[in-house]
Amino acid sequence: MAINNNNITLPSWPTTGVKILILGAKGNLGQQLAKVFAENTDNEIIAWDRSEIDITDKALINKKVNELKPQIIINAVAFTAVDKCEEDEGYEGDAVGYLAQAALANGSILVHYSTDYIFDGNNELGYKEDDEPNPVNRYGETKLLGEQEIIRLSGRGLKWYIIRTQKLFGPKGESELSKPSFFDVMLNLSKEREFLDVVDEEEACFTYTPDLAKMTKKIIDDGYGFGIYHVVNPRPVTWYKGAKELFKIAGVKIKLNAISGDKFPRPAKRPKYSTLINTKLPKLRTWQHALKEYLNIKK
Repeated sequence: MAINNNNITLPSWPTTGVKILILGAKGNLGQQLAKVFAENTDNEIIAWDRSEIDITDKALINKKVNELKPQIIINAVAFTAVDKCEEDEGYEGDAVGYLAQAALANGSILVHYSTDYIFDGNNELGYKEDDEPNPVNRYGETKLLGEQEIIRLSGRGLKWYIIRTQKLFGPKGESELSKPSFFDVMLNLSKEREFLDVVDEEEACFTYTPDLAKMTKKIIDDGYGFGIYHVVNPRPVTWYKGAKELFKIAGVKIKLNAISGDKFPRPAKRPKYSTLINTKLPKLRTWQHALKEYLNIKK
């Protein structure tokens, strides 16, 4: 895995026999990452979830990472309760900082996932990897703090990838904390109700977790330079338009009402337009094509 960044060749990694630590391995994304990376049987995959490690415990992180000494750490742990973040101080920045310090101390590559919520949502055209962050809620602020901690340590030699993504859907993880995706919630509600009110705001792209996991592996295997990447399934839509397409693909007949977000007041402000624009990687298939695959799997 020879990594190249801005034409500067960084230390090479063996193409086989790589020890890869996946954190949050029973979550929606983590479970897909463990599956994809395990396809290369030459590599050693260590899949840890909450019962194995608490990423808010700095001493525990240092101890366990020092003992394991993985070449790659993939952090798929995330606090995704956006509204609850408004009440809590949040730990994203500190926890990611602990992981980054442990990765640096052990010479590990750190792969971390971030979010479109670091942007203010005022740009209707969307956001590229180098656009200036300006979060509008506490959740976005904590995610940005995590990014900043990683970037700060790059000056001391940390090797890292930050992968921003949004609106995840796909198979539900085994963790009791794993939440059903928007599409799963819509399908379940359609079995109970004659109509659904869906917010026709927050334009962004949906992202299929198996596709995100495969692209993560490609970034590492193909030696993409360290830095920030945007990974989404193209074609931005609002929640309402996403639900409309879902029921069309699934062949479900139900009345949908497009409503304003004001009808469902929430503590945290959401960015109005937060499409992540990918300028560095091969484009994924559209989320509609990925959704068709997911619905076939669920049958």
